[in-house]
Amino acid sequence: MDAESLGHHTSSRFDADLERLRGNVLQMGGLVERQLQRALAGFVDANFQQLVTVVREEQIVNELERAIDEDCGRILATRSPVGSDLRLLISILKSNADLERIGDEAEKIAAIAAKRSGRDLPQDDFVELRHMGEVAQSMVHDALDASARLDAKLALDVIRRDRVLDEEYDTLQRQSVARLSEDPRGVRRTLDAMWVVRALERVGDHAKNVCEHLIYAVHGKDVRHVPLEDAERQLNENAI
Repeated sequence: MDAESLGHHTSSRFDADLERLRGNVLQMGGLVERQLQRALAGFVDANFQQLVTVVREEQIVNELERAIDEDCGRILATRSPVGSDLRLLISILKSNADLERIGDEAEKIAAIAAKRSGRDLPQDDFVELRHMGEVAQSMVHDALDASARLDAKLALDVIRRDRVLDEEYDTLQRQSVARLSEDPRGVRRTLDAMWVVRALERVGDHAKNVCEHLIYAVHGKDVRHVPLEDAERQLNENAI
């Protein structure tokens, strides 16, 4: 099964149901992506208005998650899909949950920023957090792009990038621990930075999950918990 044949049926109503579902997931994904951007801007640049927007939009994301789950359940019950159709619905259900959790992580970052109340982080933290934030945001953006285009090659590229994000996470955590011992007076700001770094690492995990779900939908390959090299080999056999 290739991306071109995924989701095309003799029933135009079934096609419409699936396209509506995919559109709703992408709408939710776009909202979550903006939440992450605003949360990071609020933390790094102390933009309080951005933080307010993140919190306000979290309720919208939660409502979209519930609506998408209900829609998936209705289609499963009334259409009894099999094969690639069933894989697509499973992928949508799982991606829906991962996108909502990205929104949760964005809200965590916003909450930390709000409690920071103007306390400054060291300038080197600004640089490092900005870069890690950019990597995480690019993963979310490209995971959504891959989902929109059913592009398994781009999905695999996002999965590769998770290694980069994990390496940056490890480096920043080590630096933060060292800073705690060097500057005990800066414990609060360092702990804030550590929590944000952890949230960004989780964002990358969820973006990676979305891409794994997409690969399963398009090719029927479960690449979760599989070494990256093995996943690449499996997918090359399918000529993605």
